[in-house]
Amino acid sequence: MIKSLTFLALFFTFSVSESASILPHPKPLNSSIPKTISQNTGSCSYTVIIKTSCSSSKYTRDHIGLYFGDSYGIQVYAPRLDDPRSGTFERCSSDTFHINGPCTHQICSLYLYRSGYDGWKPDTVKVYGYYTKAVTFYFNTFIPNGIWYGFNDCYGGLASSD
Repeated sequence: MIKSLTFLALFFTFSVSESASILPHPKPLNSSIPKTISQNTGSCSYTVIIKTSCSSSKYTRDHIGLYFGDSYGIQVYAPRLDDPRSGTFERCSSDTFHINGPCTHQICSLYLYRSGYDGWKPDTVKVYGYYTKAVTFYFNTFIPNGIWYGFNDCYGGLASSD
């Protein structure tokens, strides 16, 4: 009985540690955002829902930007999503944004930009588009100041399509 309990304990320990190691983590963008991105132009609309973590600061006055794209290089850019007067990005909250931009294929990359001193920790970012399946990017980490930070899963398939 003790041998089988020890085996089960070891099995669950290795199973949990292995599954945690394959979760994708956001990374800094190695370059600046592409110069071909046009701000809020195009004929498609997107809904972006950003959930702020419950372990984030109570609120942020930082400037928050977003861009996302597909594997063909089509990208949508929103330079400023923040509005401290409206309570945007408060701890344990979800904020919904409607963004217009060029029509993309399946969205596979998404980056956030934060500039300021308060700090901010998004939990998830979900993007819905007319021509794409909804996709969720899992951050659950503080966004570093002054850099684009996120995911480029266009060739790795790590984002979760809903």
